[in-house]
Amino acid sequence: MAGQNLHASALLLGDRGVLIAGASGSGKTTLALALIEGFARHGRFARLVSDDQILISARNGRIFCRAPSTIAGLAEIHGVGPRPLDFEPGMIADLLVRLVPAASAQRFQEAGTESLAGCDIPCLQLAAGNAQAAVLAVASWFSAPPFRQSAMHSG
Repeated sequence: MAGQNLHASALLLGDRGVLIAGASGSGKTTLALALIEGFARHGRFARLVSDDQILISARNGRIFCRAPSTIAGLAEIHGVGPRPLDFEPGMIADLLVRLVPAASAQRFQEAGTESLAGCDIPCLQLAAGNAQAAVLAVASWFSAPPFRQSAMHSG
């Protein structure tokens, strides 16, 4: 099964799939690894699906993601190169995080939507290069520690 190649990283946080898209050098890998580390620190399952490239396709109205076989299980660490780590073979995406220049990122926002592979997905536009703030935004979106479920949205 082929798929559309998207310049993005993908990871599972518990039972939720996150796509992180952005320009080269925007911090996709840094954010993915920071999210994995943060969720694991709170005893929650978190695992990379693919770093830097992901194959996406529509399945039952949702976005299915998997790693290209040539990079499965590798994360490219800036200045060091590709390094192996545990990974999941695929996931359904629940949230798209688009890393944008800081001047374009809004301080407060409701998630918009984007269309990928013919499917709509909630999208947060967050400042590139600020993994610490982005980790908090994603954790709050999923009501993950240190945040709790709120009446505002259920992620």
